[in-house]
Amino acid sequence: MTDNALRLGTRRSKLAMAQSGLVAEAVSRVTGRPVELVEITTYGDVSREALAQIGGTGVFVTALRDALARGEVDFAVHSLKDLPTSQPEELALAAVPEREDPRDVIVARDALKFTDLPRGARVGTGSPRRMAQLNAYARAHGLDIETVPIRGNIDTRVGYVREGRLDAVVLAAAGLNRIGRIDEVTDFLSVDTVLPAPGQGALAIECAADNAALVAALGELDDPSTRAAVTAERSLLAALEAGCSAPVGALADLLAGGSTVKEMRLRGVVGTTDGSRMVQLSTTGPVPQTHEQATALGRELAAEMLAQGAAGLMGERAL
Repeated sequence: MTDNALRLGTRRSKLAMAQSGLVAEAVSRVTGRPVELVEITTYGDVSREALAQIGGTGVFVTALRDALARGEVDFAVHSLKDLPTSQPEELALAAVPEREDPRDVIVARDALKFTDLPRGARVGTGSPRRMAQLNAYARAHGLDIETVPIRGNIDTRVGYVREGRLDAVVLAAAGLNRIGRIDEVTDFLSVDTVLPAPGQGALAIECAADNAALVAALGELDDPSTRAAVTAERSLLAALEAGCSAPVGALADLLAGGSTVKEMRLRGVVGTTDGSRMVQLSTTGPVPQTHEQATALGRELAAEMLAQGAAGLMGERAL
């Protein structure tokens, strides 16, 4: 290893390596130290089971956190939507950099948009959240689609369309942006159609909580607006007692009044995967100035959603 280099723990996937490479460059700029990527295989990477069957929450995270605990890496980069909502005391969520596009997108055959898919179109996704909302939208707008559960990386998923096995697949805009493949998107799904996963499009940078100097250095990459938004979204998820594989969507965004940002709006949705029953609510409040205020915003909306029957729509509650 290079003298004085910081070791960044990352998953081996093309997307994870691209995300970690971006973070590595930024960390080198703020610390003046070289950063070396340490590739780590997680259980979520090697298992072929559906995420919901293997626990969803944490399957891409545990191995990275274990490497941190053993001192094999100095910090780690995660997709924030993969992080369990409870934070281990020994680890600091040192930075949440500025968020990428949080939307979901369609990659379809013949450059089709979602609403132009033929009757009976097969749409692939591994996400119960996407299934629930796509099926609900289809029901409401007279579309006839079949959502098909799939696993795999971006190449695998897009390959299903290219090979003619599926008519379309649903992916995250952020991932395609980060690996330079956004031009393959045939339709950007409005957040009014499909709310993203809590934290979607954002990265999480973790390190040992007792390494004050590194926590402070990494903290220079933190974007306060993004952190407030994802804190509210993840608080909603936690209050619903749902894991990251549950059919829960959430998005917090800032609302401008004139030239200044006045308020934060938090939207949440939960539904059955067939789209037959949905609870979708929103709340608006002052822009949170503290972690506690952002957390309260999420808890308040979750309480309203639970009062309207959200718990019964999630299948098995995450423990």
